[in-house]
This record gives sequence, structure tokens and C-alpha cells, in this order.
Amino acid sequence: MLQACASGDRAALQSLYAATAAQLFGLALSIVRRRDLAEDIVQESFLLAWRHARSFDPGRGTAMAWLARIVRNQCFDQMRRRGREAPLDDEVMKNWEDPAPGPADLTALSRDARRLWGCLNELDQGPRKSMILAYYEGLTFAEVAGRLGAPLGTVKSWIRRGLIQLRDCMER
Repeated sequence: MLQACASGDRAALQSLYAATAAQLFGLALSIVRRRDLAEDIVQESFLLAWRHARSFDPGRGTAMAWLARIVRNQCFDQMRRRGREAPLDDEVMKNWEDPAPGPADLTALSRDARRLWGCLNELDQGPRKSMILAYYEGLTFAEVAGRLGAPLGTVKSWIRRGLIQLRDCMER
């Protein structure tokens, strides 16, 4: 459908929206925690997907992962513009570690995305929490260090080693 969007097929965009909007909305809502912002973000994300559909490379990942990255980036941009209105608390971190599927898990419809979550759960607690805070909550390394009460260098090392472990796990 994305390839059809790249050639200007509006019906393909409608089909893509119908097939993915609910999952992408769940992802946006889990990040920004406000329904009105999540709706706006999903709408803007589909406009961006329409404009940039030519840049989608199926060799680098699935269409759903590409769309989810657009939504995630839009969420973080929105959070930076508005400031963090709802800071994370310990309860949110417990939800991230919950093995039951949450909104972000539901968006991970592809086999690769499910495998990535499995690999993420294989990481030790420090690297896993650091990566979740940095890549899913949009915190800087310094903010992650402050949240976890760990030295900045340690957090950077956790994330670097975690990325290497994720890559190795995904290649198995």
C-alpha cells in the first residue's frame, strides 16, 4: 500500500489508514497520554507518510514499523514543543515491563517487531529500562540517568551494549 501511495494512489492511503490507524493511535496515546493530541499526531503522521512514501524501503523493515516510527517521532516532537505534561512514575515503568501486550505491543503486528520485544525482554533490567526510557519515552541519556539514579556513563554503556545485544538477538 505504501508503494501505491508513493505513486499517488489515494485509495491506497485510505486502505492503509483503515488497516493501521487504530494501532498507531494506541501507540500515540501510550506516549502522549492525551486523546486529542494522539488524534492530531496520527493525522499528521499519515500526511507525512503520504508525502514521504517514496522513502519507505521494505528491505529495512516492515511498513508498520516505518509508520510506527513516524508516529513515535511525531509524539516526541509534540512532547518537546509542549513540555512533558505527564511525567513518568514507577507505575508506568511497571506497565512497560508487563509481559501482557500493551498499546505499543499491539502496534507491533509484524514478526520482526514481536521478535524485537522478545529480545528486549532478554536484556538485564538496567539496559532494558534505559532503552525503554530513551527510545519509547523520548528521554535524553541525562534524563534516563536521573530517572534511574545511575551515572550518565553507565546509562550510555547500558544503552550501547543493549543495542548490540538486540542486534545480535535479532540476527539469530
